[in-house]
Amino acid sequence: MHEMSLMTNLMRQIEVLAKEHQATRVCGIKIRLGALSHFSKEHFKEHFDIVAKGSLAEGAQLDIELLADEDDPLAYDVIIEEIDVDGP
Repeated sequence: MHEMSLMTNLMRQIEVLAKEHQATRVCGIKIRLGALSHFSKEHFKEHFDIVAKGSLAEGAQLDIELLADEDDPLAYDVIIEEIDVDGP
């Protein structure tokens, strides 16, 4: 349940960024997963595919980096590093 809440919030952030760029589609997203985020790359992708269905980010190519430093202040976070969009 925690993962879906986190993913729903992440999708809201992606949609805000896409709208700021007047995107018609999100083609790619670079994500950093903190060492303590409780996500593996595969687990993240599964949840992403569910929340992205029907959105501008459906089918987006994911570039996922899993960070290893448990002492990093962002170790619990999922960070949007960049998004690649198609626009007008």
